Amino acid sequence: MTPEQARAELLRMIAVLCAALVAGALFPQVAHRGLVFIAGVFWINVVFGMSFNLLFGTSGILSFGQAMFYATGAYLLGAATVHLPELPFLLVWLVAGLAGGLLALLVGVVALRRAEGVYFAVLTLAFAALLNIVITKSTVLGRNDGLAGVRRPLIELGPIRLDLASGDSYYYFVMIACIAMVAVLWFLSYGRFGRTLRAIKQDPQRAAFLGIPVQRHRLLAFVVSGAMTAWAGALIGPWSQIVTPELAHWTNSTNPILYTLLGGSGSFWGAGLGAAILAAVFYVTRTMVGVADIVTGAMLLAVVLALPGGVMGLIMSRREREAASGTSRGAGHG
Repeated sequence: MTPEQARAELLRMIAVLCAALVAGALFPQVAHRGLVFIAGVFWINVVFGMSFNLLFGTSGILSFGQAMFYATGAYLLGAATVHLPELPFLLVWLVAGLAGGLLALLVGVVALRRAEGVYFAVLTLAFAALLNIVITKSTVLGRNDGLAGVRRPLIELGPIRLDLASGDSYYYFVMIACIAMVAVLWFLSYGRFGRTLRAIKQDPQRAAFLGIPVQRHRLLAFVVSGAMTAWAGALIGPWSQIVTPELAHWTNSTNPILYTLLGGSGSFWGAGLGAAILAAVFYVTRTMVGVADIVTGAMLLAVVLALPGGVMGLIMSRREREAASGTSRGAGHG
């Protein structure tokens, strides 16, 4: 990527995030409470999907166990809120993300050394299933009933006192936190670290020959993805005010995969677009039992068969064709 292209991408990222911030800030003023709740879940799912795509789209690593990091963050913050409410929320949230990163480090050290490709994906699925069993057998985590009564926090930083339980305060906190995490993921994806990961994805043998520590970078990508996923998961408990074992179930691991495939793994923004599309589908079909799964399956089938690059791939290919046709017309007039 040339310096001019890098600046253009940076400006595009700033413009997209600023537009998202403005739209998200205005949304509670025009939408009813149900839609605002869905919007809060959407922000969290955007980070969930983009964290997965740092692995899949940028690094070429397929994980079927992202739910274990999501549940780690959700349960750690939920348990602290229910059993140790005197702990500062921001500190617990920070620890929740670090716990997700530590778990990813432990899983990665075991799995990445022993398996690649689909075998690695199955290993991560096994670890996620193990965590789900631990949660359902743990009394302090509520067993199969989960943790209810997860309160929205009160943040006190010296003279600053923010009551996130009032009005839409916690929604705005979730929105700002998720936009900040998206910005971090963008800088990781388009910086030196992201370029190295893409080189490893394209040809790991050549990257190793050039002196790039392939396994170390893959492990680091897995840890970063796990930490970001845990930070996103930690936000869901106070938002829904309950944490359940379904967050650690294998079906939750499929969600970021769906967002990424539908939106397009080749684009940084693809997972976010996929999360928006599926949120709209679930809202429109909320009163029709089973229809959401049918529509989602049909959309994914159409993407796999006709749009392997996802919706963002279709958009970018159309832009390229329009640019090429404009150039050819200009050359013809010349």
